[in-house]
Amino acid sequence: MTLTKATITETISEKNNLSPAEARKTIEDLLEIIKSTLISGENIMISGIGKFQVHEKSSRKGRNPATGKTMILGKRKVVTFKCSRELKNRINGNKA
Repeated sequence: MTLTKATITETISEKNNLSPAEARKTIEDLLEIIKSTLISGENIMISGIGKFQVHEKSSRKGRNPATGKTMILGKRKVVTFKCSRELKNRINGNKA
């Protein structure tokens, strides 16, 4: 099952006695902070969850799979996520 913004909003609304509109606004604000931080090139560390990092990839030679023609893929930025040790242990059923 995929966790959606709607599901998160509903859960926060129920757990915190907030209206769905207040919960939705909170989630939208949080996601906007995350997006703007990543767009600015900064990393995000969420304690107990992990770290989102912006990496710049160099241009490289690639191939169009439809035509087989060689092409140059330009520089680009990608976001990676590294899980915290605590979360990794919990996912794997380990204590601590």
